[in-house]
Amino acid sequence: MEIFNLKTSVAHIYDEFIQNADSRTEKWLLMSSPLPQTIIIAAYIYFVTSLGPRLMENRKGFDLKGVLIIYNFSVVALSLYMCYEFVMSGWGTGYTFRCDLVDYSDSPQAVRLLINVNLFSCNECLNRNFLLQMAATCWLFYFSKFIEMLDTIFFVLRKKYSQVTFLHVYHHSIMPFTWWFGVRFSAGGQGTFHALLNCVVHVIMYTYYGLTAMGPNYQKYLWWKKYLTTIQLIQFVLVTTHISQYFFMEDCPYQFPIFIYIIGLYGLIFLFLFLNFWYHAYTKGKRLPKVLQAQTWGHHTNGVMNGNVDHDKYQ
Repeated sequence: MEIFNLKTSVAHIYDEFIQNADSRTEKWLLMSSPLPQTIIIAAYIYFVTSLGPRLMENRKGFDLKGVLIIYNFSVVALSLYMCYEFVMSGWGTGYTFRCDLVDYSDSPQAVRLLINVNLFSCNECLNRNFLLQMAATCWLFYFSKFIEMLDTIFFVLRKKYSQVTFLHVYHHSIMPFTWWFGVRFSAGGQGTFHALLNCVVHVIMYTYYGLTAMGPNYQKYLWWKKYLTTIQLIQFVLVTTHISQYFFMEDCPYQFPIFIYIIGLYGLIFLFLFLNFWYHAYTKGKRLPKVLQAQTWGHHTNGVMNGNVDHDKYQ
C-alpha cells in the first residue's frame, strides 16, 4: 500500500510538472517523457564503460578511417544547417541578444516551415506535421547529442580507452538529458544562444577532425590547429557574458529561469577549465598537468558546449 501511494504521489507530481510544458513538442520523437532517452543514455554508458571493452578485449581495434571521415563531415554539415536555422528562427531575425523570451506561438518567426515527416512510432502520431522552427531546431540540436555519442563508441571500437574518461562520458550523457527539459519547456529565447555558438564551434572542430582522419597527407591543411583552443575559450567567454546579462536586468520575465542558471554554471565551469589549461599550456609553456591529463577534462565533451583540447584524437 505504501509503495502504491508513493507511485501515485510521484505520478501526481510529474503530471503537475509536465502541465507547464510546451504543447507543441509533446508528440515529437523522444519528447513524450524522459524515460526513452534515459534508457538510451543508460545503454550508452553501459556499452562504453563495460560491454564494449569486454567485447573488444580479445579483438584488434577496428580501422574506422572511412567511417570517421564520413561521420565528421556529416556532423559539420548538420552543424552548418543548425547554425542557419538558429539564425533564421531568431538570432538573425529579431532577437535582441539581451532579454529574449521563448515564443510559444505559431508566428512567422516561431514557425518557419511546415513539413510532413514520419518520425513517430505510435499510430496516432504517424504522419504528423513537424514544425521546423526555433523549437524544432532546438529539438534537432538535442537529437544531435545522441549522434555525437558515436564519438565515444568509435573510441571503444578502436580501443582508444584513454579517451573514454569520466568527464567525457558524463557530458555526452548529461547534455541530452538536460536538453530534453529545454526542448520540452523552453525551446527558444536567450537560452539557445549557447547552442548556436556550439554549432559554430562544431563546424570548425569537426572539420579539423575530418581532415585529421584523412591522414598525414592533409596535415598541411591543419596550420590553424593552434587557434582551436582560442576559439573554444572565446566561446565560453561569449556564453558566460551573454547569459550573465540576465542577472543585471531589472525586468526580464524569462519563462523558465532555471535554464539560465544551468547555462551560466556550465559556462563558468568550462571558462575556468580552459583558462587553467591556457595558463599551464601556453603562459607557463608546460604541458597540461598530469592530474588533468588523467581526467582528460578538455576532451571533446560536446555537451551544452564543446570542450575539446585533444586535437589529435584521430591520429
